[in-house]
Amino acid sequence: MSDSPVILGWARSAVCPVGGALSHLAAHEIGAPVLLGLLARFGIPRNAIDTVVAGNALGAGGNPARMLALAAGLSDRAAALSVDTQCCAGLDAVTLAAGLLASGSAQVVVAGGLEAWSRAPIRQHRPRTPQEAPKPYERPAFAPDPQRDPDLPLAAARYAAQHGITRTAQDAYAAQSHARALAWRSRMAEEIVPIGSATEDSYARVLTPERMARMPVAAVSDVLPADGSAPHTFAVSRIAIAPKADGAAFVVLATPQAAVALGVAAQFRWCGGASVGAAPEMPMLAAVDAARAVLARTGVAAEALWGVELHEAFAVQALAFGEALGIAPERLNRGGGGLGRGHPIGSSGAVSLVRLLGDMRGEAPVGGRGLVAIAGAGGVAAAGVVERGVLRT
Repeated sequence: MSDSPVILGWARSAVCPVGGALSHLAAHEIGAPVLLGLLARFGIPRNAIDTVVAGNALGAGGNPARMLALAAGLSDRAAALSVDTQCCAGLDAVTLAAGLLASGSAQVVVAGGLEAWSRAPIRQHRPRTPQEAPKPYERPAFAPDPQRDPDLPLAAARYAAQHGITRTAQDAYAAQSHARALAWRSRMAEEIVPIGSATEDSYARVLTPERMARMPVAAVSDVLPADGSAPHTFAVSRIAIAPKADGAAFVVLATPQAAVALGVAAQFRWCGGASVGAAPEMPMLAAVDAARAVLARTGVAAEALWGVELHEAFAVQALAFGEALGIAPERLNRGGGGLGRGHPIGSSGAVSLVRLLGDMRGEAPVGGRGLVAIAGAGGVAAAGVVERGVLRT
């Protein structure tokens, strides 16, 4: 391998729906056993870690990366940087970690994300005057202009309406994501660190047409025909949206020299990452821009990729992503995506990366390359490219 950062190990927790098997744990209580399990599996000593970079979206402040480092028993001297780019945070953390290694600021870094949506603080806006009451809110603003900050399901419905993507097509894609997740469960056990009863992703189920038809609608958008006839309504159902979830995922990156010194054989090279901005009105499309940016930066053609992991927050997003990049369905989310797994916001990008590494380790040839991508509210996105290979110690 070249002087690019190498990946020494990876692991994740099961992804569990809000209120499920991880709901009693704070973010660092989910993340610490995953990190310790990762280090044990790949023979990496705790005292080798000099920096932790961790994404978290719902902790409402503090320094989740430092909480993770201390809970896992890393050295008190280990630096800890928390990242909040919402959905992109876990993957942005990996790109930032690679930058620290390239600059010489670190030698061995844990990077990824941790999220305890079930334990997220109750949010309220502070009153501006003594006469006002606190105002509860579910999510913060992601753009200063409300007209540019639609609810995400509504944005998905608008895209579906603009491009003629029916609810039937979206639900069929969601059913495929669930079916793949069920079929891949035994294979994914190798990348999951059990935490109590949370031993596997628990959300996926068999989705029949009858069951999908009973799912409520989350958002609708109309298209007015040019001939003045009745509008065509396009809907996004609940099954075509990734559910709220808890979970954590991390990789250990190092300089090639540090890997040799540790005696740990790296199985992957981090070829490069990209973080981009796009129109906040249609945030899910930003993943296309991030993917194109990192492919151009690394000189990799989309058709040459062995596999692709997109965190699909919406079925319509995955359909748009595959079409825009010309990615065949069999190369996208082999083991299902966020629709069949769940969306632990700040760790979702890192979960997708771990999924990609797990699949490539088992099947991709040496030199095979994979792409991981995710989009976030406000029109931001992150993507990365990895290459399978072996660094000899």
